[in-house]
Amino acid sequence: MRYSREHKQETHDRIVKKASVRLREKGAHGIGVADLMKEAGLTHGGFYAHFDSREALVIEAFAYAMDRGMEHWRKRSDQVAPEKQLGQMVETYLSALHRDNPGHGCSIPALGAEIARESPKTRKAFAGKLDEMVEMMTDFIPNLSRKAARKQAIATLATMAGTMLLARIAGSSELSDEVLKAGRDSALDGAKREPKVTAAKKAKQS
Repeated sequence: MRYSREHKQETHDRIVKKASVRLREKGAHGIGVADLMKEAGLTHGGFYAHFDSREALVIEAFAYAMDRGMEHWRKRSDQVAPEKQLGQMVETYLSALHRDNPGHGCSIPALGAEIARESPKTRKAFAGKLDEMVEMMTDFIPNLSRKAARKQAIATLATMAGTMLLARIAGSSELSDEVLKAGRDSALDGAKREPKVTAAKKAKQS
């Protein structure tokens, strides 16, 4: 039986969506192709009708997860004043809800350590999405030059992702909550820090 192009695309998208959740839950090598296909309601044999390799699926599933995550943050940011956007993201990201639901959370703490050991092709795809997230967060910092805002965005994202990784290692415990609070306080302090005004800029403003 031949399926339409639309049906094939819908099936492809379903596999990617399912894989994006399972990869974040189980890790890049924590679940096999056969199990992924089964969860998508398909046979193992149909995998290569949609993907050239397992690596291709991992890359596409990761990109899907990152794109959906950034779409979520952008929508939330539209609901608050520009100067509060980064703080809102920090508060929501470094929460117990995010910690306890890795399958629907950020891919960086869920998969970052594994992706760093993957092929150059996979790492390049990951790095591209990482850069997009940094650029999005840079947009959330309106009171600095673009260069300074990007630097702060990178530092904030590193704090957030590292904090989430440590909090998940500690599990749902007092230590985990302590890690979340410490990381949240540190990231929020950075987000609230006023830009330094140089002597030249002061002279220009006076």
